Amino acid sequence: MLMFAVAILFLLSGYPVAFTLAGVALLFAGIGIVSGEFDEGYLRAFPSRIFGGVMTRQVLVAVPLFVFMGVMLERSKIAEELLETMGQLFGSLRGGLGISVILVGALLAASTGIVGATVVTMGLLALPTMLKRGYSPALATGSIAASGTLGQIIPPSIVLVLLGDVMSNAYATAQRSQGIFSPKTISVGDLFAGALLPGLLLVALYILWVAIVAWLRPNAAPAIPKSEIGQTSITAITRALLPPLALIFAVLGSILSGIATATDAAALGALGALLLAGYRLGDPRAKSRQWIAFGSAALLGLLVLSQVMDLRLGRAANTGAELVGIGFAYVLLAVGLVGVVVAILRLWPSKVIHQVGRTTAEISSMVFVILIGATLFSLVFRGLGGDETVEAFLTQTGMGVTGAILLVMVLMFVLGFFLDFIEITFVVVPIVGPVLLGLGVDPIWLGVMMAINLQTSFLTPPFGFALFYLKGVAPPQITTMHIYQGIIPFVAIQIIVLGLVATFPQIATWLPSVMYGG
Repeated sequence: MLMFAVAILFLLSGYPVAFTLAGVALLFAGIGIVSGEFDEGYLRAFPSRIFGGVMTRQVLVAVPLFVFMGVMLERSKIAEELLETMGQLFGSLRGGLGISVILVGALLAASTGIVGATVVTMGLLALPTMLKRGYSPALATGSIAASGTLGQIIPPSIVLVLLGDVMSNAYATAQRSQGIFSPKTISVGDLFAGALLPGLLLVALYILWVAIVAWLRPNAAPAIPKSEIGQTSITAITRALLPPLALIFAVLGSILSGIATATDAAALGALGALLLAGYRLGDPRAKSRQWIAFGSAALLGLLVLSQVMDLRLGRAANTGAELVGIGFAYVLLAVGLVGVVVAILRLWPSKVIHQVGRTTAEISSMVFVILIGATLFSLVFRGLGGDETVEAFLTQTGMGVTGAILLVMVLMFVLGFFLDFIEITFVVVPIVGPVLLGLGVDPIWLGVMMAINLQTSFLTPPFGFALFYLKGVAPPQITTMHIYQGIIPFVAIQIIVLGLVATFPQIATWLPSVMYGG
């Protein structure tokens, strides 16, 4: 317990997370070795645990790919076009601009999955427009902050990728401790399916709240005069909505349908984001855009062809139709690669590809360095008997399963004020996850509850991360109190949804059971 408290103390002092976790772990391992309470064999096993366990988990490759996809879409100005189009569609309604912000936030969440980037982007683009149109500062900031954090719960989400991987290991550990040596498994796809309905429920309740405010207080969410909106053509709507929706359905649909793993789908998303950015950001009059369109269509055709025909090479016998299909697949692959190369060449002069690559490397490095530090921390924590202490506390204090879950949720909620979701996922979940799952808790339901809980923590005053992101880009006339007042109703909605999922676990477990049979 002292080890955990010292780690929190250093983290609150602002010291880098990864080095805090690893440094505190080594400090207490040394104290344990000197006092005879810690077996130094744990430290000898650490390198093999990293290279043999952490770095061979293929699902973690999805992290840099999803980060690349999100950053590339952020730089492709997709948010600007979506906001403009949605504003023209709904702006003539009371609260229409607020509804547009929430819908665009949901689309960006499903496209990028990066909370900070979404909040900042929406704050820069939508907040000045909402204030100019007479929206209440509280309603404007609240809707932007709330919709910007949907990237934590709406798949595909980096939070869910990391949480799914950690929860899978915790579930296997819990079953082994019960003597089950052929354990059931859960995947990131299971967690994606489980989080989809709660995420959509949040979007619906956000929109309902904005509509209620617009009805009760018209001055807080006025309609835009039709004369100022202009005409919105079907072509403009299709151009703004179709590319991001197609990418979302391709990535998420391939995971949920079982066509691809999370890593494969992340690669598809990264490639699609590159093609989309190359098409949008280069010279609109250049004929090279046609090659990008052809390349996108070819890669989509290759994906479809791989589902209707066995294209595996090296088999003993192939039918004539399969040989023709393999040959056609090579042609589609060549056209797709040409499209990718053309997209890179179009992005190269503007340095967009450089910026995206650098940002992806920085974020991915941060995630994996924290993962290594958290792995060492968990190893030493277990070596000192910390997992047994936590298990005894949660199971032998008479709180029952409900009390244990409530205690863990409160702990994660409070930690969410001070720590990012990455640290909480890598440090807290491996410690408490096996204990709760050993009590018979459904792993998908628990993962979704944790994700919603962390999202709520990120929105709650006075320490919510999303509030700081928004304040950093808000105009000078927006005060911190405006943001706090605006976010409180949305936090209440989060708590309501958390309570609904807790009371009716089927909201999180029904879709995975239908899609994957249990």
